[in-house]
Amino acid sequence: MLAACVAYAGVNVATQWAGTKTGIPSVMIAFWQYIIALILTLPFVFRLGLQALRTNHLMLHIMRVALAAAGVQVWIYALTHVPIWQVIALAMTSPFFVIVFARFFLKEVVTPARLITAIVGFSGAVIILAPWSDTYTAYALLPVLAAALWAGYSVMTKYLTRFERSVSISIYMLVLLSPINAALWVASGIGMPEMAAPAMEVWFILILIGTLTAIAQYCQIAAYSEADAVFLQPFDDLKLPINVILGWIVFAAVPDNNFWFGAALIVGASLYLVRRDAGKLPART
Repeated sequence: MLAACVAYAGVNVATQWAGTKTGIPSVMIAFWQYIIALILTLPFVFRLGLQALRTNHLMLHIMRVALAAAGVQVWIYALTHVPIWQVIALAMTSPFFVIVFARFFLKEVVTPARLITAIVGFSGAVIILAPWSDTYTAYALLPVLAAALWAGYSVMTKYLTRFERSVSISIYMLVLLSPINAALWVASGIGMPEMAAPAMEVWFILILIGTLTAIAQYCQIAAYSEADAVFLQPFDDLKLPINVILGWIVFAAVPDNNFWFGAALIVGASLYLVRRDAGKLPART
C-alpha cells in the first residue's frame, strides 16, 4: 500500500504538470493514462492466457470501473484547478466513506482504534484545507466527490479479491476503463489542442503517468488481497506528505503553516495504527 501511495503521488504530480505546463486537456490525460497502463499490463495477459479474463462477476467489474472512471475524471479536473497539496488533503475524507461502505457491504469490523485513527487523519486534512480561509473555492469540493467515488471503488476491489486474483482484477480495470475514457473524450468535443510544449515532452509525461498508474494499480490490488479495506485506509493518508514533498520539488509549491500540524496528525495516526496492528491479522466478522 505504501508503494502504491508513492506511485500515485508520482501520477498526481505528473498529471498536474501535464495539465498546467503542456496544455493537455483532462479528458485526454485520463484516456492516455489508462491506455498506456493497459499496454504495460498486456504481458500478464499473454502469460496467463484467457484465464486472466475468466470471471463470474462481470457486473461487479463493470460497476467498479464505472466508479473509478467517474473518480478519475473528477480528480484530474480538480488537479488542474486546485493546488496539489490541497487536493490531496481533501481526498483524505475517503476513509470515512470506506469505513461506512466496508461496514455495511463487507461486514468488516470497525474497531474504536480504527475509527479514531480515521477521525484524527481527517482532522489533519481539514486543518490543512482551512475551509474558512479566503483561498477556499468551490473547486475544492471536487476532490471530496472523487474520494467518495474511489471509496466505493476500493470496497468493491476488496470484495473481488475474495474470488479473483490481483492480476485479473487489475487487467479488467484497465480493459474496461479505456473505452469509457475514450467515450468521455469524444463526448467532450475536445479535439487535439495546440500544445504548450514540444511533442517529445508531451509523450514523455503521458508515458510516465501511464507507467506509474500500472504500478500503483497492481500494488494497491495486491494490498487489498492481503488486508481489510478499513485496515489499509490510514496508510492511504501518507499520500498527503508524499505529494506535498513532490509538489515542493517539482512546482516549488510551499504549503502554508497549517500544513505542518495537519500533516503531523495524519502521519502520526497512520504510524500509530501500524504499531498497534503489527503482527496481527485484521479483524473480520
